[in-house]
Formats: sequence, structure tokens, C-alpha cells
Amino acid sequence: MKVLGISPLDKDATVSIVEDGKVLYAAGEERFSRVKQQDGFPHFALENALAYTGSSLNDFDLVTYPFLTAENEAKLYSRNLEDEKTFIKRFETQDLSRQVKEALAKVPDRNQEIHGLEHPNAMMDKGLIHSSYYSMAGAQRIASNSQALKGSRRWGENAAESFQNWEQVLQQGLADLGWNKPVKRMEHHLSHAANSYLCSGYERALCITLDGYGSGLAGSVSEGRDGKIQRLHGISYPNSLGTLYEHVTSALGFKPSRHEGKIVGLASYGDPKILGDILLSRIEQLPGDFQIYEANNVYFSRYLASKFPKIDVAAAYQYVLEVVATNYVRHWVEKTGIDTVVLSGGVTANVKLNQRIFEIEGVNHIFVYPNMGDGGCGTGAALYHSWPGGVQESLQSTYLGPDYSDADIIRALDAEGLSYEKPANLAAEVASLIHHGDVVARFDGRMEYGPRALGNRSILYHAREPEVNQWLNRRLGRTEFMPFAPVTLYEAGEKCYHNLKGAEHAAEFMTVTFDCTEFMRENCPAAVHVDGTARPQLIRREVNPGYYDILKEYEKLSGIPSLINTSFNMHEEPIVNSPADAVRAFMQGALDYLAIGPFLVKHPRPQH
Repeated sequence: MKVLGISPLDKDATVSIVEDGKVLYAAGEERFSRVKQQDGFPHFALENALAYTGSSLNDFDLVTYPFLTAENEAKLYSRNLEDEKTFIKRFETQDLSRQVKEALAKVPDRNQEIHGLEHPNAMMDKGLIHSSYYSMAGAQRIASNSQALKGSRRWGENAAESFQNWEQVLQQGLADLGWNKPVKRMEHHLSHAANSYLCSGYERALCITLDGYGSGLAGSVSEGRDGKIQRLHGISYPNSLGTLYEHVTSALGFKPSRHEGKIVGLASYGDPKILGDILLSRIEQLPGDFQIYEANNVYFSRYLASKFPKIDVAAAYQYVLEVVATNYVRHWVEKTGIDTVVLSGGVTANVKLNQRIFEIEGVNHIFVYPNMGDGGCGTGAALYHSWPGGVQESLQSTYLGPDYSDADIIRALDAEGLSYEKPANLAAEVASLIHHGDVVARFDGRMEYGPRALGNRSILYHAREPEVNQWLNRRLGRTEFMPFAPVTLYEAGEKCYHNLKGAEHAAEFMTVTFDCTEFMRENCPAAVHVDGTARPQLIRREVNPGYYDILKEYEKLSGIPSLINTSFNMHEEPIVNSPADAVRAFMQGALDYLAIGPFLVKHPRPQH
């Protein structure tokens, strides 16, 4: 069965073509439109998908979409929002003013520089009027209850309008291309469970999904067995860890649904004990479930951010995310006796959380779907409906987008007037350049699907120099609190990282952090975070020979089996797609060399 999967249109619209459980093509519209997390009907991605696979819409048995109709979604979340009113009314809060006073006394004086912050104890300064409003709307019970319910009511109104709008856009977009049959709609969290389980290769697994919202839920637990999925539990929206983390992302001055990774990095500098108990006191944890008090009150996180250092606020929210999620997962691991966990949903983009889940006693194997956010849901829906039954081989790579010919590459280079050569041993040449301190961008083969650059649209540099995290980010126009991630030879994994066993395959997609070995800390300090962890990509030659060979040649020169791998894109742009995108980013980013297909290009304006 051949199925076209289209992910939710509200952000990161993505197209997937799946036949009999095999993903033939998957790519996000953002890579073609050049607008990050592009919403709307994915015209460009679908056009490319059909051309690349030699398909027409008439070839498909089904078109799938991972949400229910607007009417059915509304029934689910409307009921939940009514239930929330009862919970808020009965919930017993602690004395917040006393808690805050005690927490303020715990904040230490700090002087150690944190790149990206003007001072290690920097706070959000919104002025007296805003701060006063946050104190009332976020911290005084009558006002904060009112704001929470108002926030939920406004969310429901916006959701109704959004679902109706995207339903019409989807129908019109497909009709314009000649598809007039019904669209097979699917419960959202089942699509998340499907992509993680069906791509894991495991016969039996506990499927954990955690996100902002989907079909009345903010998370779920299912059992995957012999290619079938059975729901065990659902976390009712608005008890959403995704929403919780979006709130702190916004409160600390970043963009929700885009910059959560900055909070993960920032958190390692702070002390979670300062505010952790305050946050936990607002979450009712039950065996295998939880409820979040005032879940849609955006002002509580802003109140804390106006009174405490950014790093301590970030640390508390990260800590609470880890505590609540691991307690939830632990209950279901113990109840089912299943030692294998597969993860999907936007919250599981949090690599530190995934490490904590893997560390739960009784969890021996983990897999995180590489495109864990909603961009991967169309693939999950298509996999589910095309699945032939039983268990298939795990997903081997995310190189599922378009590739380009040498002629396409030459046209892009000639258009920019760039000189190029074609080395006999490109891998050895690139490795030598990196070893001697040059930054090399790599563009080759099929584009990666999902949020991570995994070698075909990557920027490479040696990891011996911690300062690269500042100067290269400046060149690329980025601000990050987490170091660049490393790519490591698969066979050298245990030399560089602790506790890899059971997570090796997940580590091929840069989805979990691991504690670094002494060897890694000494030889690759640029890739090791302040907390001693790294989020590696392990690479096998059979998955990507050209990429692997660069790393192997570098190891011959340096004795080090790891390099920095960061995404090939400029600030706030999507990862490059085409040769023209690559050439433009190469010139703007002031990188030293571009390895593009079989060609090597030296930047016309030397950077050293």
C-alpha cells in the first residue's frame, strides 16, 4: 500500500511517501520555502516528493493526516477544559510568598562568565509595570486562577479557529492537485507512537509520547507488540509538559516551539534546588498520571523570571520536566515489565530528558524517533496505515529528502563565480583541512529529514578548541548555551561516552545526551557541556561512507574519533537544501571550505 502522509499544517508542514512500511521520501516545506518551521499546505515539498519518487497523486491508496476533524478535536479539548475548572478549584496551593522568600535567600553570588549572558545572575528586566502585573496575575490566587482559566478559554478559541482553517487549507491544497477522495484522519498521539515504534525495529516496546497538544491529549503510553499498538494511558490536555516548557522559553525571552534547546543548555549553569520545589508543588503527581495547576497561566513563569536569575529559572523547569516525566515513565515500565522504551513528541526533542528516561532502572533499550516533533507525525500516520504487519528493520538513516546532481552543483558554483577542484581523495583532503584548523561545510547526497543535520548538510570542525563555540556561532549569527554536538565513529562510542549500551541506535540520530569519558573531556572539550555531557551522532560507514571516511581520516591524523557537527545554515534559517542554498550560506557564514558533492571549494576571502 502506498500512502502520502502530510504532517499538521500549523507549523513545520512535512510530506512523507511511505510504501508497505518503507519511507521512500520525507522532507519539510521549510527547506524549500526557506522559512523556518513553515506552516500551510506543503506545495513545494509535495511537488518535489512526487517528482523524486516518480509518483502522481493517483498512485496513492490513501492520504493521511495526524489530527481528527476540527469538530472532533473540539469535542475532546472542550471536555478537558471543563474538567480543568474543577481541578483548579480543588487544588491546595502552598504559601507562595513564603516559598519565594526562601528561594531568594538561596540565590548565590556568581562571577563566572556565561557566554550569551551579560551577567551570570542576569534576570528578565521588564520594568516595574510588567513586574507588578506578573506578581498579581501569576502569584495571587484569585487573579492567577482567573488568568489560567482565561488562558485556557483563549487557547480553546484559537484552537477551534486554527483547526477549521487548516482543515480548509488541506482540502483545498489536495483538491488543487486532483485529490478528491477523503483524507484518512488519525488520532495525533497514535501517529507519534507509530513513528517511534514502527521505526525502532523492536518487537515489543513501551511507546511514550509527550508534546504540547494532540487530539485531547498532551502525552500517552502505549504497548507496541508484533507491529501493533495498544493505548494504555493518555495524559489529558492541558496537563502538558510541552506547554510548561513553552512558557519558560517565552518567559526567558526566547521563541516557544523553536528555542527550547537554548533552555536545556542554559539550565546546566543554574541550581535547580532554588525553584524546583516551588514548581513541583504546583503539579499533582499520581501513579502513572499527573495534573498541572494553572497549566495555561503564562504569567507564573514570567513572575519567576522577573525575580530570579535566568539560569536558575531554566534549571528548575528542566529539573521538573525530568522529575515528572521520569516518574510517569517509571510507573509504566514497572507496571508492564517492558524494558524497551521508544519516544516521540516535541518534548522528547529534549536530549537531557531522554538521558534521564534511559537511566530509569528497568529501562535497558531506548529509541527516539529522529523527527520527534509534529513534522514527523505525517510519517507516523503513513507508516501506520501502510504497515504490512509484524516487525521490520529499524530506520537506518534520515537521508530521505532530495539530492542533486554534479551538474546542479556546478551551476550553483558557476553562478557565484567560485573556483573548485575535484580531489582524488576528498575525505582525506577535508580531514587534513579540519585537522589544521579550517572550518569545512559538507553538502552531499540526500538531505536529512527532521531537525538534525547528520552529515549531509553539516558544518565540521575539530573539537579540540572550546572557544569555537563562541567564534563560530558569531560567524553564523547564532547564540547558543549548549556546545556544538559531536559526530563520533560508531566503533569508538564506548571510548567517548558512558552508558551507551542499549542506546547505540538512538545515538546515531543525536537524540540523547551521555556522560562523557575522560578521553572525550580531554580531547574534545568543544563538544562537552558544562555538565560533562554531549549529544553525539554515532556514524557507521554503511550508513554514510563519505561522511564516515572524513572522520576516519581525521582519526588517522589526530588519534581522535570525533569532530564537531553543527547544522549547515545561517541564523534563523532552515538547514540548507539545494546547492544554491549551500553556496549562499557558505559565502554568508564566512566558512573556510565547502565540500559539495565531489568538489572542494575554498572561500575566496580567506578567514584566517
